[in-house]
Amino acid sequence: MSETKKKNWFKRLFAIRGMGQVITVFFGLIGLCLIFYFINNNFLSSRNVANLLRQIAPYLIISIGQGYVLITGNIDLSIGSVIGMSAMISATLMTHGMNPWLASIATIIPCVFTGFVNGFLVATCKLPPFIGTLGTMTIARGVAQLVNGNMNTDAIGAGAEGWRSFLYYGKFLNIYNTFWIALVLWFIFNYYLSRTKSGRHIYAIGSNIEAAKLSGVNVASTTTKAYVVSAFCASIVGLITCAQAGMGAMDAGNGYEMYAVAASVIGGISTLGGQGILLGNIVGASVWGSMYNGLSLVGAPVAWRNIIVGVIVVLSVLIDVVIRGESVTKSRGKSIFKKQQS
Repeated sequence: MSETKKKNWFKRLFAIRGMGQVITVFFGLIGLCLIFYFINNNFLSSRNVANLLRQIAPYLIISIGQGYVLITGNIDLSIGSVIGMSAMISATLMTHGMNPWLASIATIIPCVFTGFVNGFLVATCKLPPFIGTLGTMTIARGVAQLVNGNMNTDAIGAGAEGWRSFLYYGKFLNIYNTFWIALVLWFIFNYYLSRTKSGRHIYAIGSNIEAAKLSGVNVASTTTKAYVVSAFCASIVGLITCAQAGMGAMDAGNGYEMYAVAASVIGGISTLGGQGILLGNIVGASVWGSMYNGLSLVGAPVAWRNIIVGVIVVLSVLIDVVIRGESVTKSRGKSIFKKQQS
């Protein structure tokens, strides 16, 4: 009886959409960690694990937002620039004497507006997501450069120490707050995506946009919501980046759009839309963070780290396209076969 229950439990587990890849990548993550541990025993030391979790957190946060957009069948290239805009706006306001918490709220507003603009351009104006978000990427980076007169900001000062501690340097249960923030955001957005009607609409758009329209889904509104979530997540990472550095840097967030796509795809979210779960983003972000942390510990040059990471991104997307292409071909073949039989 107990064996039957165990089998049913495993069947239910693997029946969850996207769970198979999450489990596969999880075992790959364990193997990756063991390899780095054997090369350098410090990899699994308590100090490095705490730092590793803090490094993983920003990747997880931005992958949540990018995951929403990818599931709709779109992409957000403006994430990195929104991070830079967030870091520069918040730091500039704080150096001019604004309370750090008020500065954070004032920063999130224009960042979220960028997400709204992305959704409007893609869903309402019908611009290809690559073009629309490429434009806002450039605009957001320009704002980041202009907000402090085309210069990095000065140090945000001792008045922001409590704010910096909350976002980056402080600990709870011996784990940095940055990781706890990421985990809270993951629970909120995972619930929204997996348990609400709007979340089901996001999947519906990515699976078959025409069928979603016929089912009464407001495609423009749902797509815009996904882009707003992406921009919000990017703004939080920008605030964390500012808290880490204690200043605003105009180039903050460069390349983060690639990290977001990689963490999402490695975790099982398809670039073709309609597939994946946010649980995979935790695993994908962990692979990404472990890769960077481990390569740094073993002394790999930055150039080789970039090459390895780039190869992983290409292979992850390529595998996703091949697998989804085969599944589409099989489903079409089955439907044709059924028609011929009838």
